[in-house]
Amino acid sequence: MTLPPPRKVDVVLPCLNEAEALPWVLARIPDGWRALVVDNGSTDGSADLARTLGATVVHEPRRGFGAACHAGLSAADADIVCFCDCDASLDPALLVPFVDEIRSGAADLVLGRRRARGRGAWPAHARAGNLALARMLRHRTGLRLHDLGPLRATRREPLLALGLTDRRSGYPLEMVVRAADADWRIAEHDVPYLPRTGASKVTGTWRGTWQAVRDMSRVLRESPDHAGGTAR
Repeated sequence: MTLPPPRKVDVVLPCLNEAEALPWVLARIPDGWRALVVDNGSTDGSADLARTLGATVVHEPRRGFGAACHAGLSAADADIVCFCDCDASLDPALLVPFVDEIRSGAADLVLGRRRARGRGAWPAHARAGNLALARMLRHRTGLRLHDLGPLRATRREPLLALGLTDRRSGYPLEMVVRAADADWRIAEHDVPYLPRTGASKVTGTWRGTWQAVRDMSRVLRESPDHAGGTAR
C-alpha cells in the first residue's frame, strides 16, 4: 500500500463569524497546503462554509484568540505550521517565502510586519497599542521587532515544546517571547495589511485594543526560566 506524501504545511486560521471573508482567504491558500479553520463559536455558518470550500474545520468552544490558535496548532500534523487571520486583512499566499525561510534553516520563526494599505486598514488606537507592545518587547528580550502581527510561520514540534499557556490576546506575543528566551532566530518581513472584512473582535475599539495590551503586558512580566528548547 502506497502512503500519501506528508503534508507540506498546515495554515491555522482562527475564525469567529468570518463567513464573508472565508471564500477569499481560502482561495489564497497555496496548493498542497492544508487550511485548518478553527471555529471559535461562530453563529453565521462559518464552519459549514469553510468545510464546503475544502478546509479542515476544528471546533474550539473556549472563546479566545489564543485558544483558537492553540487548538489549530494541536490539530496540525505538518512539519511547518503557519498562522493567519481569517478576516481577509492578510493574504495567506504571502506565507510562501516565510515557509521557504523556515525550510532552508535561515530562521526559526518568521513574522509579517503589517504595512497598512487602504483607508481604515489599521486604526490609530490599534497602531498605538502595537507600538507600545513592540517597545516593551524590546525592553524584555532585546528583539528589535516592529510588529506582533498574526501572519507567521515556524516548525510545529519546536513550537509545541515552548509550552504556550495564554489562551487570550497574549498568545502571539507569548510565542515571540518564549522563542526569544529559547534563542530562536526570529525574522520579520513587510506584508501589506488590507481593510478587514467585518468587525474586529480584538482591536476594533479602544477597549478591545487595551484589553489586548493588558493581556500581552502580563506575558511580558513572566520569568524567562520556563523557556522551551531550541528550534534547531
